[in-house]
Amino acid sequence: MFKQYIGWKFVLASIAVLIIGTTIWFVSNLSKNIQEEERKKVAIWVEANRELLRTDTDANLNLAISIVTNNTTIPLIQTNEDGKIMDSRNLDSMRIMQDPRYLPDELLAFKKQHPPFIMEVDARQKKYNYIYYGDSLILRQIRYYPYIQLIVVTLFIAIVLFALSSTNRATQNQVWVGLAKETAHQLGTPLSSMEAWLEILRENEANSTLVTELSKDVDRLKLITDRFSKIGSIPKLEEKDIVEQIRNMTSYIRKRAPQKVQLAVHSAEEELPAMISPPLFDWVVENLLKNALDAMEGKGKIDITIENHPTFITVDVSDSGKGIPKMSFEKVFKPGFSTKKRGWGLGLSLAKRIIEEYHRGRLYVRSSEINKGTTFRIVLRK
Repeated sequence: MFKQYIGWKFVLASIAVLIIGTTIWFVSNLSKNIQEEERKKVAIWVEANRELLRTDTDANLNLAISIVTNNTTIPLIQTNEDGKIMDSRNLDSMRIMQDPRYLPDELLAFKKQHPPFIMEVDARQKKYNYIYYGDSLILRQIRYYPYIQLIVVTLFIAIVLFALSSTNRATQNQVWVGLAKETAHQLGTPLSSMEAWLEILRENEANSTLVTELSKDVDRLKLITDRFSKIGSIPKLEEKDIVEQIRNMTSYIRKRAPQKVQLAVHSAEEELPAMISPPLFDWVVENLLKNALDAMEGKGKIDITIENHPTFITVDVSDSGKGIPKMSFEKVFKPGFSTKKRGWGLGLSLAKRIIEEYHRGRLYVRSSEINKGTTFRIVLRK
């Protein structure tokens, strides 16, 4: 699924680059051709004006008048030799009347766009006018077209990728929810049987030690079943003392950790209420602690630091293990990512979902150094 998703992204990006590249090439050639055509039209317009200014010619002036009056698209500004504006065509007449800077600004822009045409207005006194012209509206629209198309194609690709991503995420969620629900259902039957056997064992006082230990394991299996049954449904958040909650989980892990591993909980406050789902929050802490134990390979130190802030609570789980490369800070939360030979790489992914989707908090790698250790941070809003 993931490789197929990446393949679709590459295909879409390639098609977009091809479309945009072809369009830019085509529009560039088209705009050059139109620009050349407009230059020729302006040249003809200037020549027609010359014909009208010649008083000694017997030529039919109808064609020249027609050429001069039919130019309704190319903006023109005519100046004398001193740069004074004498006439203008195809510009905004309302702005010319309202804004005295409009024509000078347009003239400055035209000078940057194209070299002027020189038109002789008085042969005896050798007076000349300069015809400056700018790009027509059609030419400007054609030049902007590739950028508009780029925006449209980008939006199209973004929508398609978002749809693919949402579909992929929804499929993963359905698989995980189904797997979790089925696991909880399958555990229910043997648990009921084990509870019945425990009641039988309790009838004999000689089994008291055995019954005590078995009861702990049965309660543990009940907790695991409860956790799996809550996946996919919105859990009910309760106000709990997060310090006590974490200390209880640390105590449980400490009994099962190697003797050379030290676990410590640090908190400036003895009680710190927070809205959590106890079974799911315990699952997150357990996952972080087990990951820390795996990273240390049997010896080291784990510190859990709880801090109270005005609007949120932070829980830092720090270990002295082998660390995580910076490029993998986000990858560790991806389904299937694991540096261990065993396991499916779902622990941290589920932990992140529990904190961010159910508790509306954050879970991320705060810091990590190779061969020095890693700190995961949980942020819970008050």
